[in-house]
Parts: sequence; C-alpha cells; structure tokens
Amino acid sequence: MLRRRAVAAAGAGAGWRWVWRQLSAGNVKPLEGIKVLDLTRVLAGPFATMILGDLGAEIIKVERPGAGDETRAWGPPFVGTESIYFLSVNRNKKSIAVNLKNPDGIRIIKDLASVCDVLIENYVSGKLAEMGLGYKDIEAIAPHIVYCSITGYGQTGPMSQRAGYDSVACAVSGLMHITGPEAFKTKDGYLVVGAGNDQHFAIVCKILSLPALSEEPRYKTNKLRVQNRGELIDVLSARFSEKTTQEWLQLLEGSGIPYGPINSIQQAFSEPQVKHNDLILEMYHPTAGNIAVPGPAVRFSDFKISNPKPPPLTGQHTVEVLKTLLGYSDNFIKELLAAETVAQHELN
Repeated sequence: MLRRRAVAAAGAGAGWRWVWRQLSAGNVKPLEGIKVLDLTRVLAGPFATMILGDLGAEIIKVERPGAGDETRAWGPPFVGTESIYFLSVNRNKKSIAVNLKNPDGIRIIKDLASVCDVLIENYVSGKLAEMGLGYKDIEAIAPHIVYCSITGYGQTGPMSQRAGYDSVACAVSGLMHITGPEAFKTKDGYLVVGAGNDQHFAIVCKILSLPALSEEPRYKTNKLRVQNRGELIDVLSARFSEKTTQEWLQLLEGSGIPYGPINSIQQAFSEPQVKHNDLILEMYHPTAGNIAVPGPAVRFSDFKISNPKPPPLTGQHTVEVLKTLLGYSDNFIKELLAAETVAQHELN
C-alpha cells in the first residue's frame, strides 16, 4: 500500500513503466511522496519514523513547545547542548512545536492528519483518545490514513497502562534470565565463543591447545557438558585468560566457530565491518556541529542513502509546515505564535 502510494505520488501522472524505471535507476526513494505525522517520543517511535525518513518519506515530528521530545534532555552524553540519545534516532525529520493542551493545537494536528498518509504514535494506550486524537477521531476526518500505535504491552489488558522501555522489556520477557553469566575473560577484555555442538567443541579445544578435553568422558556431548558446566567453565576460563582478546580472535579466525569480542560502544563503531557497510552517517548539526550517528541497517540495491538531514531543533520547521502543508496565512500563523499554540525555533 505505502509503496504504491509512493510511486503514484512520485510519478505525477507519468506512466507506471516510467516510474518503475526511475525507481530501478535509483532516482526515487521507495517512500518518496509519503507524508508521516510523527507523534512519537523517546526511542521506539522515533526510531521507526527515522527509518521511514531514510526511505524518503517526509516526517513531521510534533513536539512540545520549549522542552520538545523528552530525550532532548537525556544525558550525558551531550554534544554541546544536544543529547546524543536524541541525535541518534531523529535525522531526516521536520520539527513542529504544538501545544496539545490547547484546543487550537489539537485542531492543527487534525489538519495535518488530513494531508498526511501515515500517523505514528507511542503514547500510553488511550492517552491520545482522551485528547481527541485517537484512531476513531482521526479516522473520521482522514479515513485514508494509516494509523500506527506503538505500545509496550498492547492496547488492552492489566499492563496496558505501563510505559515500555528496553531494559524493562529485557527483564519482563525473560531475556535477562537466560543470557547467562559473563561472557570468557581474556588477558585484557572479554570474549564470547559459541560452541553449540560436538564438532564445534572439538575445534575450540584444538584452538585452545586442549585436545584431550574433547575426549574427556564428562564432556563428550552437549548434555554432559551442560551437566558438568561448572568444572568445564573453570578449565576454559583459565586458558582464555592466558592471551589477549586480539590474540584469541586471530586464532579463531576462519574456524567456523561463532565468536566475537565484548566491545565498548567506541570499539563497536570502529569495527572494520561497520566501516565497510557504511553504517555511520556524518552530517552537520546547526548547534552541535559535525556529528556522526548510526545509519540504517537495511540496504537497498537501487538507491543509497546520502545527504541525510540532521535531527531538527524543537520547532525548527513550525512555520514552514503550517504554510506549505496546511496553507495557513502569515497572519494566522502570527496569531498562533502569539497565543503560544505553536512555537518556532529561530536559528542564530
């Protein structure tokens, strides 16, 4: 549905064959022409809309006048006055600052919904409905729109009013319970090695110069290794501690064994594979200066993401959006600004 709308918008009356040729040539992004009304904050929602922005959609991010998205204040770390947390998930967006406690602010959101293709929100279940911006409210004025709600626990049920955060999700889902103890300690760091079957275990023992270990009756099968895990881990840990992480990585290279170092964030983004895959996007931010943020993990064969727009300042595009998308007059916009229904960030 979204792809077809994007093509229709991009084609501007041209034949389908011409449009598909443009897509194949990489001249049009997959979601070019799609407008997304972004009522999300913090992480899950902004990350989702950032992906759509990377694919060419126009993202209208609605923020509170003044404070903006909560994560603008989440730090350290900061780059100047800008939160790195916020910068990492809000590129390729326009920010419009609207007071949703004001009836006129609600009217603006409804006007925007009527000209957008998608609305995405991650408020606590039922909160937007209380404000007159729930699915039924928006459907009545914009039946064409795709309305997406992101919640931690779903729309209904005993836990639906709880806020969802990644650390809580890891705990509640049982993930933290099954991840196990610390990955192996080397002379200067930590290493993860996944010997998931008998053949892998034999290869690891050979690399560790402990070939007799794989023939030990107590460790002959996965079941026996689990039963005697404590003793086995002691033996392996003692051996891994004798060399540096890099030395073990070199020995494990090409073995077919799943392995990897426990990286710091800086180390993770210095990995050769990260650089090879162009997973870092560099851009200039009006207050933070030159910044680098994680790029999209998904790659398309027909186009490459280039010239990304930096995360916006709170309300940086308010006047622009009201004029170009909604056709509001200059006088009406001035009235909205004066009444503090909306706010515009003026760049120095």
